[in-house]
Amino acid sequence: MTASTNFRAFRIHNDDAGYRAGIETMTTDMLSAGELLVRVAYSSVNYKDALAGTGKGRILRSYPLNGGIDVAGHVMASTDPAFREGDAVLCTGSGLSETRDGGYAQIIRLPAAWTIPLPSGLSLRESMIIGTAGFTAALALLRMQDNRQTPAQGPIAVTGASGGVGMLAIDIFSRAGYQVHAISGKAGHFDFLRDLGATECVDRHRLAFSGKPIDSARFGGALDNVGGSMLSGLLPLISPYGNVAICGNAGGVEFAGTVMPFIIRGASLLGIASAGTARDIRDDIWRHLASDWKPRHLDRIATREIGLDELPGIFERMLAGDSFGRTLVRIDHTV
Repeated sequence: MTASTNFRAFRIHNDDAGYRAGIETMTTDMLSAGELLVRVAYSSVNYKDALAGTGKGRILRSYPLNGGIDVAGHVMASTDPAFREGDAVLCTGSGLSETRDGGYAQIIRLPAAWTIPLPSGLSLRESMIIGTAGFTAALALLRMQDNRQTPAQGPIAVTGASGGVGMLAIDIFSRAGYQVHAISGKAGHFDFLRDLGATECVDRHRLAFSGKPIDSARFGGALDNVGGSMLSGLLPLISPYGNVAICGNAGGVEFAGTVMPFIIRGASLLGIASAGTARDIRDDIWRHLASDWKPRHLDRIATREIGLDELPGIFERMLAGDSFGRTLVRIDHTV
């Protein structure tokens, strides 16, 4: 691949002409530095991508950059002996579409230190249905189990259950042997969530919290995508030594509460920050996701498959709350 080869990318700018994003033609010498040049096969759409692509969230730390925090494809060229031409690889987070060019492009350059060889048991397409959303859910499970979470403690509440992280969490946690209670404001999706493995579905609009600092234990633990009043209400309901993993803030960045769940029941609040996860943990999680934690319903969870040109419309729908499941981005290599 020469520096003069053209390829298409969804590129984001913020300069004197304002914030703008769209499809552009680039050459490889314009890409961020890295040891691997990769021909992209798939990416995916996350809420963070929608914020970055529309300028409605402060995601990028430098400009211009290609969007897309997830990517999977085949190595075209490598200066690192650990990778060879033709190797199937993936990368999620790790500064993509934040400090370096992301996966919404026909070609990407990646640092070897953050590039994961595609594990046996996953296709490139499956890895991007999982993407950052499934990686986040699996990281939550890993952290909870490292802190001695077990299925015997009771069901795991998954909030925001009809979103990408929520759906994959239902599948992953149930595959790992946990009962899952799905909490969602979209009751019309409850049958679908049960099909993914939820043993009970709870309408968020009908979920009433007592406001007591400690209430009758209802959940063994929780994966919370919402924050705000949802997190405040969940904590008093967690069984002794249960864990609440927090990975989202759709309901607000602040929450009220007391120390009682922590000092009376020994509950733990675990922060899940997937983007900067250490490489050895990444390797461990992807091994799980390709084997004993592999979601069983990936084709159902991937509710849309689009091309690069369709990204702006998907971003607007996602930010408007009109999204369901995971959107896979298929990279067409027509220039």
